[in-house]
Amino acid sequence: MKQMLSELNELKLQMLINKKIRNTDRNDHEFQAIERKLLSSENRKTEVVKGSAHVRIAKVEEQSQDLKDALYICHFKWLNKQQDSFYLEERIEQRMARFYRDELVEDRIIDNHVNEVECNIQIDEPRSKDSFIYDRLAAVQYAERWWNSTNSIYKNFEVNCTNFISQCLHAGGASMRGYPNPSSGWWMQSNKWSYSWSVANAMRNFFIHSKAGLRAEVVDSAEQLMPGDVICYDFQGDGRYDHTTFVVSKDQENMPLVNAQTYNSRMRYWSYEDSTAYTPNIKYTFFRIIDDTSSK
Repeated sequence: MKQMLSELNELKLQMLINKKIRNTDRNDHEFQAIERKLLSSENRKTEVVKGSAHVRIAKVEEQSQDLKDALYICHFKWLNKQQDSFYLEERIEQRMARFYRDELVEDRIIDNHVNEVECNIQIDEPRSKDSFIYDRLAAVQYAERWWNSTNSIYKNFEVNCTNFISQCLHAGGASMRGYPNPSSGWWMQSNKWSYSWSVANAMRNFFIHSKAGLRAEVVDSAEQLMPGDVICYDFQGDGRYDHTTFVVSKDQENMPLVNAQTYNSRMRYWSYEDSTAYTPNIKYTFFRIIDDTSSK
């Protein structure tokens, strides 16, 4: 079972290294994502030169005598070469495979995305006289330390992308405020949290309105972001933002590389064209975190 799953995911890896998609796979949405990744890499003058796909089976459920479902995790690593520079990209996929009489008949990524609750964020108070200095290095170090694990001092969720971003910002010195009203401010304490701490659309609204402490400005392009900044994603382009990522580095063309959770990723190219959630209608909001050194 593990051998078959390893071979299947190794095949995807080899497609990226060899820059070739089989024609029989072109109607599959996951292989379409691989093809978009290849096109994006070509445009960026980037190529995958080495990689690995490590499979760990988490659970096997017997549906009948002949039918078994395996829940498993695949840890991909890609060594990317861009011009004269190399960087390591990593991604964790939670997957389900179905076996009929020990033959693999289905394999798919588990979609952990759920519709988030509608919530209203209150407009913040006028700018506080208390200064806020953002430690970008500490925030990025946190994102690198915890991208593929959970910090037990915080409540963590199955859909954890925005909670992870909030933790990074908190590690960078951003102070919580608004407790105990979940519609106000940005906070997590006493096993409770604000919508803006944990919900992608609410975090975006918070950044747009915040005038005290943690605050951000919208910039026009991803190129203008720095390590420690945040990107929000509306995959469907319907005005409801679904995902957030954290900028940890810039590539050779000065474009962001991001870390994220839910689908745990490290040093991923910011545009998410290689995601199965991607649609041609995708919209982005680019937030530069501002503080009392950068705003003077």
